[in-house]
Amino acid sequence: MTRAVTFAVLVVTLFAAHQLADHVLGQTDAQARLKTTPGPAGWAALGRHLAAYHAVVVVMVTVAAVGLDLRLSAFGAVAGLVISVVSHALWDRRAAVRWLLTRTGGGDFAELADNGMNGMYLADQSLHAASLWLAALVTVLL
Repeated sequence: MTRAVTFAVLVVTLFAAHQLADHVLGQTDAQARLKTTPGPAGWAALGRHLAAYHAVVVVMVTVAAVGLDLRLSAFGAVAGLVISVVSHALWDRRAAVRWLLTRTGGGDFAELADNGMNGMYLADQSLHAASLWLAALVTVLL
């Protein structure tokens, strides 16, 4: 199987795993509410979310890799997982998302929270998707 096909399978699998883990199986209401708060309670909530989220990711990637006979190196898989964990933690604390939006002309978007729209959430999800793309790319290339 070519690297391009393996990359495509990983991107799709990671995105599906992200949706399931971030919105259904990998985060409680309490974790979502507390993960951005300062101090130990916020970090503990974030840690529990990251553990549950990445358990879903590992299971789904493993099923895809075994079922489709993907050629992944252990080093590449670990590197991709590290990128996912670190970037997910960075974006979920929200400070980096707000910093990025305000410095790229999206300060008003960061404050948007009406009519069913939430700028910080949408930016967070976009940054997660880009980070998963990077994780898949690194996994395949290493």
